[in-house]
Amino acid sequence: MAWSTRQVAELAGTTVKAVRHYHRIGLLDVPERAANGYKQYGVPHLVRLVQIRRMRDLGVPLSEIARMDRADEEPDEAIRALDRELEATVDRLNRVREELALLLRHRAPAHVPSAFAPLSGELTERQRSLLTVYSSVLSEDAMAVFHEEISRPEEAEDDFEALPPDAGDGAVDALAARLVPVVTRGRERNPASADPTADAPGGARRAERTLAAAVTHLYNPAQMRVLKRLHELLRETPTHPDRPPDRETERGTGHPFD
Repeated sequence: MAWSTRQVAELAGTTVKAVRHYHRIGLLDVPERAANGYKQYGVPHLVRLVQIRRMRDLGVPLSEIARMDRADEEPDEAIRALDRELEATVDRLNRVREELALLLRHRAPAHVPSAFAPLSGELTERQRSLLTVYSSVLSEDAMAVFHEEISRPEEAEDDFEALPPDAGDGAVDALAARLVPVVTRGRERNPASADPTADAPGGARRAERTLAAAVTHLYNPAQMRVLKRLHELLRETPTHPDRPPDRETERGTGHPFD
Protein backbone atom coordinates (compact mmCIF):
# COMPACT_ATOMS: atom_id res chain seq x y z
CA MET A 1 0.00 0.00 0.00
CA ALA A 2 1.34 3.44 -0.93
CA TRP A 3 -0.06 6.88 -0.19
CA SER A 4 0.56 10.33 -1.57
CA THR A 5 1.81 13.14 0.66
CA ARG A 6 -1.70 14.49 1.11
CA GLN A 7 -3.16 11.07 1.83
CA VAL A 8 -0.58 10.11 4.46
CA ALA A 9 -0.92 13.54 6.08
CA GLU A 10 -4.69 13.10 6.36
CA LEU A 11 -4.31 9.61 7.78
CA ALA A 12 -1.85 10.86 10.41
CA GLY A 13 -4.01 13.86 11.31
CA THR A 14 -1.44 16.40 10.19
CA THR A 15 -0.81 18.63 7.15
CA VAL A 16 1.21 18.43 3.94
CA LYS A 17 3.19 21.44 5.11
CA ALA A 18 4.07 19.66 8.37
CA VAL A 19 5.15 16.50 6.52
CA ARG A 20 7.49 18.51 4.30
CA HIS A 21 8.89 20.30 7.34
CA TYR A 22 9.58 16.98 9.08
CA HIS A 23 11.52 15.91 5.99
CA ARG A 24 13.61 19.11 6.09
CA ILE A 25 14.59 18.74 9.76
CA GLY A 26 15.29 15.01 9.51
CA LEU A 27 12.42 13.67 11.61
CA LEU A 28 10.80 11.80 8.73
CA ASP A 29 12.59 9.80 6.03
CA VAL A 30 11.93 10.89 2.45
CA PRO A 31 10.17 8.05 0.59
CA GLU A 32 11.00 6.79 -2.85
CA ARG A 33 9.22 8.26 -5.82
CA ALA A 34 7.03 6.49 -8.31
CA ALA A 35 7.68 6.60 -12.03
CA ASN A 36 5.51 9.70 -12.29
CA GLY A 37 7.77 11.53 -9.78
CA TYR A 38 5.33 11.56 -6.87
CA LYS A 39 6.43 10.40 -3.43
CA GLN A 40 5.05 7.09 -2.24
CA TYR A 41 4.54 6.79 1.52
CA GLY A 42 4.22 3.43 3.22
CA VAL A 43 3.16 2.10 6.59
CA PRO A 44 6.52 3.00 8.27
CA HIS A 45 5.99 6.64 7.27
CA LEU A 46 2.45 6.61 8.64
CA VAL A 47 3.66 5.07 11.91
CA ARG A 48 6.37 7.69 12.20
CA LEU A 49 3.99 10.56 11.49
CA VAL A 50 1.53 9.35 14.11
CA GLN A 51 4.41 9.02 16.60
CA ILE A 52 5.48 12.61 15.89
CA ARG A 53 1.91 13.88 16.22
CA ARG A 54 1.51 12.02 19.51
CA MET A 55 4.66 13.57 20.96
CA ARG A 56 3.61 16.99 19.70
CA ASP A 57 0.24 16.51 21.45
CA LEU A 58 2.16 15.80 24.66
CA GLY A 59 3.98 19.10 24.28
CA VAL A 60 7.33 17.77 23.09
CA PRO A 61 9.12 20.43 20.98
CA LEU A 62 10.20 19.24 17.55
CA SER A 63 13.81 19.84 18.55
CA GLU A 64 13.41 17.33 21.39
CA ILE A 65 11.66 14.56 19.49
CA ALA A 66 14.90 13.14 18.10
CA ARG A 67 16.29 13.02 21.65
CA MET A 68 13.19 11.21 22.83
CA ASP A 69 13.70 8.67 20.03
CA ARG A 70 17.20 7.95 21.30
CA ALA A 71 15.82 7.34 24.79
CA ASP A 72 14.16 4.04 23.88
CA GLU A 73 16.46 2.17 26.26
CA GLU A 74 15.42 4.42 29.17
CA PRO A 75 11.98 5.74 28.21
CA ASP A 76 10.92 6.39 31.80
CA GLU A 77 13.67 8.96 32.38
CA ALA A 78 12.89 10.72 29.10
CA ILE A 79 9.23 10.93 30.04
CA ARG A 80 10.06 12.19 33.54
CA ALA A 81 12.27 14.89 32.02
CA LEU A 82 9.44 15.95 29.74
CA ASP A 83 7.03 15.97 32.67
CA ARG A 84 9.35 18.28 34.63
CA GLU A 85 9.58 20.66 31.69
CA LEU A 86 5.81 20.68 31.27
CA GLU A 87 5.32 21.25 35.00
CA ALA A 88 7.54 24.32 34.79
CA THR A 89 5.55 25.53 31.78
CA VAL A 90 2.24 25.02 33.59
CA ASP A 91 3.54 26.91 36.64
CA ARG A 92 4.61 29.80 34.41
CA LEU A 93 1.26 29.89 32.63
CA ASN A 94 -0.59 29.82 35.95
CA ARG A 95 1.47 32.79 37.16
CA VAL A 96 0.66 34.64 33.95
CA ARG A 97 -3.05 33.92 34.41
CA GLU A 98 -2.92 35.21 37.98
CA GLU A 99 -1.26 38.41 36.78
CA LEU A 100 -3.82 38.85 34.01
CA ALA A 101 -6.66 38.34 36.51
CA LEU A 102 -5.17 41.05 38.72
CA LEU A 103 -4.85 43.44 35.78
CA LEU A 104 -8.45 42.76 34.75
CA ARG A 105 -9.75 43.23 38.28
CA HIS A 106 -8.19 46.67 38.49
CA ARG A 107 -8.67 47.51 34.81
CA ALA A 108 -4.96 48.21 34.49
CA PRO A 109 -3.06 48.27 31.18
CA ALA A 110 -1.26 45.03 30.33
CA HIS A 111 2.16 46.73 30.38
CA VAL A 112 1.83 47.75 34.04
CA PRO A 113 3.65 45.37 36.44
CA SER A 114 0.89 43.33 38.04
CA ALA A 115 1.91 44.27 41.60
CA PHE A 116 1.15 47.89 40.71
CA ALA A 117 -2.25 47.15 39.15
CA PRO A 118 -4.23 48.38 42.20
CA LEU A 119 -2.44 51.73 41.95
CA SER A 120 -2.54 52.06 38.18
CA GLY A 121 -5.72 54.11 38.04
CA GLU A 122 -4.18 56.76 40.29
CA LEU A 123 -1.04 57.19 38.18
CA THR A 124 -0.58 59.59 35.28
CA GLU A 125 0.66 58.32 31.93
CA ARG A 126 4.05 59.84 32.73
CA GLN A 127 4.22 57.99 36.05
CA ARG A 128 3.29 54.74 34.33
CA SER A 129 6.07 55.26 31.79
CA LEU A 130 8.54 55.90 34.59
CA LEU A 131 7.31 52.79 36.39
CA THR A 132 7.87 50.75 33.24
CA VAL A 133 11.48 51.91 33.04
CA TYR A 134 12.06 51.20 36.73
CA SER A 135 10.75 47.65 36.35
CA SER A 136 13.22 47.00 33.53
CA VAL A 137 16.37 47.84 35.51
CA LEU A 138 15.64 47.61 39.25
CA SER A 139 15.59 44.50 41.42
CA GLU A 140 12.41 42.97 42.81
CA ASP A 141 13.37 44.23 46.28
CA ALA A 142 13.84 47.78 45.01
CA MET A 143 10.51 47.63 43.18
CA ALA A 144 8.83 46.41 46.38
CA VAL A 145 10.21 49.45 48.23
CA PHE A 146 9.07 51.71 45.42
CA HIS A 147 5.59 50.13 45.58
CA GLU A 148 5.37 50.78 49.31
CA GLU A 149 6.37 54.41 48.91
CA ILE A 150 3.99 55.30 46.08
CA SER A 151 1.21 53.65 48.07
CA ARG A 152 1.54 56.61 50.45
CA PRO A 153 0.44 59.59 48.29
CA GLU A 154 1.64 63.01 49.42
CA GLU A 155 0.08 66.31 48.44
CA ALA A 156 3.48 67.75 47.55
CA GLU A 157 4.06 64.90 45.09
CA ASP A 158 0.72 65.59 43.42
CA ASP A 159 1.66 69.25 43.13
CA PHE A 160 5.00 68.26 41.61
CA GLU A 161 3.23 66.11 39.04
CA ALA A 162 0.93 69.01 38.11
CA LEU A 163 3.69 71.67 38.01
CA PRO A 164 3.56 73.58 34.70
CA PRO A 165 6.77 73.92 32.67
CA ASP A 166 6.80 77.72 33.05
CA ALA A 167 6.61 77.74 36.88
CA GLY A 168 8.60 80.56 38.45
CA ASP A 169 11.58 80.31 40.79
CA GLY A 170 9.44 80.98 43.84
CA ALA A 171 7.11 78.09 43.09
CA VAL A 172 10.05 75.82 42.32
CA ASP A 173 11.87 76.64 45.56
CA ALA A 174 8.72 76.31 47.66
CA LEU A 175 7.82 72.94 46.19
CA ALA A 176 11.36 71.62 46.63
CA ALA A 177 11.27 72.64 50.29
CA ARG A 178 7.94 70.84 50.76
CA LEU A 179 9.39 67.69 49.23
CA VAL A 180 12.35 67.49 51.63
CA PRO A 181 10.31 66.02 54.52
CA VAL A 182 8.58 63.67 52.05
CA VAL A 183 11.95 62.25 51.01
CA THR A 184 13.21 62.19 54.59
CA ARG A 185 10.23 60.21 55.84
CA GLY A 186 10.55 57.78 52.96
CA ARG A 187 14.20 57.13 53.71
CA GLU A 188 13.49 56.65 57.38
CA ARG A 189 10.89 54.00 56.52
CA ASN A 190 13.03 52.38 53.83
CA PRO A 191 16.74 53.27 53.96
CA ALA A 192 17.27 51.29 50.74
CA SER A 193 15.19 53.88 48.87
CA ALA A 194 18.16 56.26 49.05
CA ASP A 195 20.02 54.07 46.55
CA PRO A 196 17.51 51.97 44.57
CA THR A 197 20.10 50.94 41.98
CA ALA A 198 22.50 49.32 44.47
CA ASP A 199 21.30 45.78 43.72
CA ALA A 200 20.18 46.32 40.12
CA PRO A 201 20.45 43.01 38.21
CA GLY A 202 22.30 44.62 35.31
CA GLY A 203 24.60 46.69 37.48
CA ALA A 204 24.16 49.95 39.33
CA ARG A 205 25.87 52.11 36.71
CA ARG A 206 23.62 51.02 33.87
CA ALA A 207 20.53 51.42 36.05
CA GLU A 208 21.60 54.90 37.16
CA ARG A 209 22.06 56.07 33.58
CA THR A 210 18.77 54.56 32.48
CA LEU A 211 16.79 56.15 35.32
CA ALA A 212 18.48 59.50 34.82
CA ALA A 213 17.62 59.42 31.11
CA ALA A 214 13.99 58.54 31.87
CA VAL A 215 13.58 61.29 34.45
CA THR A 216 15.17 63.87 32.15
CA HIS A 217 12.95 62.88 29.24
CA LEU A 218 9.66 62.57 31.12
CA TYR A 219 9.70 65.64 33.36
CA ASN A 220 9.33 69.21 32.17
CA PRO A 221 11.94 71.96 32.75
CA ALA A 222 10.27 73.31 35.91
CA GLN A 223 10.05 69.84 37.43
CA MET A 224 13.72 69.24 36.66
CA ARG A 225 14.54 72.50 38.45
CA VAL A 226 12.55 71.27 41.45
CA LEU A 227 14.55 68.03 41.49
CA LYS A 228 17.84 69.93 41.25
CA ARG A 229 16.84 72.24 44.10
CA LEU A 230 15.53 69.30 46.13
CA HIS A 231 18.86 67.49 45.92
CA GLU A 232 20.67 70.68 46.95
CA LEU A 233 18.43 70.94 50.01
CA LEU A 234 18.94 67.28 50.84
CA ARG A 235 22.70 67.74 50.77
CA GLU A 236 22.26 70.55 53.28
CA THR A 237 20.10 68.38 55.53
CA PRO A 238 22.14 66.87 58.40
CA THR A 239 22.54 63.10 58.15
CA HIS A 240 22.84 60.56 60.94
CA PRO A 241 26.40 60.86 62.38
CA ASP A 242 27.07 57.16 61.76
CA ARG A 243 25.76 57.17 58.22
CA PRO A 244 27.49 58.74 55.18
CA PRO A 245 25.52 60.97 52.79
CA ASP A 246 23.21 59.06 50.47
CA ARG A 247 24.79 58.19 47.14
CA GLU A 248 21.60 59.12 45.30
CA THR A 249 21.59 62.55 46.92
CA GLU A 250 25.14 63.12 45.70
CA ARG A 251 24.34 61.95 42.17
CA GLY A 252 20.90 63.47 41.84
CA THR A 253 19.57 60.48 39.87
CA GLY A 254 17.14 57.63 40.41
CA HIS A 255 13.59 58.00 41.65
CA PRO A 256 12.76 61.69 41.98
CA PHE A 257 11.76 61.50 45.62
CA ASP A 258 12.31 58.17 47.40
